Amino acid sequence: MLKGGDPAPAVTARNQHGETVSLDFDDPTVVFFYPKDFTGGCTIEATEFQAALPEFREVGIGVYGVSMDGVESHAEFADEEGIIFDLLADPDGDLADAFGLATDDGHTDRRTFVVADGEVVAVYDPELADPSGHAREVLRDTRNEFVRGG
Repeated sequence: MLKGGDPAPAVTARNQHGETVSLDFDDPTVVFFYPKDFTGGCTIEATEFQAALPEFREVGIGVYGVSMDGVESHAEFADEEGIIFDLLADPDGDLADAFGLATDDGHTDRRTFVVADGEVVAVYDPELADPSGHAREVLRDTRNEFVRGG
């Protein structure tokens, strides 16, 4: 698994709208991997990142969710939960592999990566039954990292 200081991989995937999204991670970005759309912990995590999205954007930090679900599942999940940031479909596990995550039984582990200037800045392991508060933790830490005096 990638760790702080490792080069961030350039990745390309389709979002919930079927659009191709390519990330080179020059700008501060949060990429959170979650096991599956429509499951309890994953829904909490995604909706909490959505709730904090205006604050992430205010300080210039992009947010992307990734699971091995397909575009159609992501579209339904985003629509049902009001998620407007990109959910990247990784049905073959290519993005998970690029970040060094296992892909067991069509799922990845729950991990969050903060990347900027082409490298991994931080890795979070929110392997909790209830990931409540994780998005706020990442927001607090990224604000401290990328916004001086903020």
